[in-house]
Amino acid sequence: MTDAPFPELTTQRLRLRALTEADAPAYRALLHLPEVTRFTNLVVAPDEQQALKTVRNMMELWRAGAGCAWRIEEASGSFVGVIRYNYFNKWARCGGIGYEAHPDFWGRGVMTETVRAVVQWGHGWFDLNRIEAWTVPGNPGSDRVLEKAGFRLEGVQRQKAFFHDELRDCRLFGRLAADPL
Repeated sequence: MTDAPFPELTTQRLRLRALTEADAPAYRALLHLPEVTRFTNLVVAPDEQQALKTVRNMMELWRAGAGCAWRIEEASGSFVGVIRYNYFNKWARCGGIGYEAHPDFWGRGVMTETVRAVVQWGHGWFDLNRIEAWTVPGNPGSDRVLEKAGFRLEGVQRQKAFFHDELRDCRLFGRLAADPL
């Protein structure tokens, strides 16, 4: 469990702040977009209670010292999406990230900017040596985001995940603190 204040991050265009229960409706709306959930293992089109439970679980990551989740917003406060460390393995100095963004922000460098900020924070604040993420084949946009943030494709884990009623391969990406950003 951590007593440290939640790390609010800012970039040139964005603010990353702690999620609150008030963010559940925006997150729910995001997960109702098929183009967003097509490549995720999240609940597709959640009801209000499912979305609230998911946001609460993400909020709990920080309190438990197990991860960290941010709401991504423009300077105006407009909701862009969510990014999180789904886990920290403190012994191995490793963490794993995941993210979702509204399609209105795709192709504009917003997620690359966000991932870079979260990576810098992870390597610095939590002294993570390794940060990893996975994508599924057919999601080149997310692959590009990770590559632009200094991640390298390390391999394909065959039939690693089960979602949307089928076994899915996962493309594992990783970056080390010494890798260029």
